[in-house]
Amino acid sequence: MTNTIYYLASCDTCRKIIKSLPNSDKLMFHDIRQNPITEKELEEMYQLSGSYEALFSKKAQLYKSMDLKNKSLTEKDYKKYLLEHYTFLSRPVFIIDDKIYIGNSQKNIIDVIKALS
Repeated sequence: MTNTIYYLASCDTCRKIIKSLPNSDKLMFHDIRQNPITEKELEEMYQLSGSYEALFSKKAQLYKSMDLKNKSLTEKDYKKYLLEHYTFLSRPVFIIDDKIYIGNSQKNIIDVIKALS
């Protein structure tokens, strides 16, 4: 599997993180708005993370507007929403050397920078 970053080109946080990366030329860039994630890609992420919920962003505007926080979502539901709309993916998602890094927490980004160095 190619080292990949799944991100949103219009996301300021994603752009800032990308600028801070060493050796970003070693990554394949995948803009999830221009090129939505496929079920196969989502399955690969699931295999590495062990959970669709871990990949799901509860900060997404749609999460609030669809009132999903008041519903009991199953792994099947998380998968369905992740495939339905790119905004539900907790971004950025890095896959580097068969290890997954989900989201933009400071610890996560430090780990990604170490993995790329």
